[in-house]
Amino acid sequence: MKKLALLLILTLPLAASAQNKKPTTLRGILLEQLRTTHSEEDWFVSANIAVANLTADQAKWTPSKDVHSVGQLANHLLFWNSHELAEFKGEKAPPFSGNNDETFNKFDAAQWADTVKKLDAIMTEWEKAVEEADDQKLADKASLIAHVGAHNAYHIGQIILVRKLQASWDPSQGVK
Repeated sequence: MKKLALLLILTLPLAASAQNKKPTTLRGILLEQLRTTHSEEDWFVSANIAVANLTADQAKWTPSKDVHSVGQLANHLLFWNSHELAEFKGEKAPPFSGNNDETFNKFDAAQWADTVKKLDAIMTEWEKAVEEADDQKLADKASLIAHVGAHNAYHIGQIILVRKLQASWDPSQGVK
């Protein structure tokens, strides 16, 4: 019995470290970054939580003329995630005039629910593409994927700030 108890005590640190194991492969790191900016809770709020429970009127609200609305930010993320995923897959990207303002300003509040669904879908598609890519493609496109994740995190932070200014953010969702 004492040997069993000792064995159990000795294996607890191993079990704990296995549960907290972070990814060590390029694929694992890129997927972790994509997932934590999409739907998994980690160091910051994910996109799905950031845009949840927001009405179309709330999505179009801006604190001033120089600040984007949540809807504009989500529309921008949708555009660039779609554009860069097409590049990653070797497909034709959505048309882009070269004017980045258009990626924000083409937001239509009447399409808010659809924008939220499409953003979730494109972020899911990114994860699937990274899961399925061969190692060489991941190595070649790692910087692009990392920039997509960083870009998503940046604008999700802006979404949370706008929601805080609007008083539509629930601090129990991850940011006080």
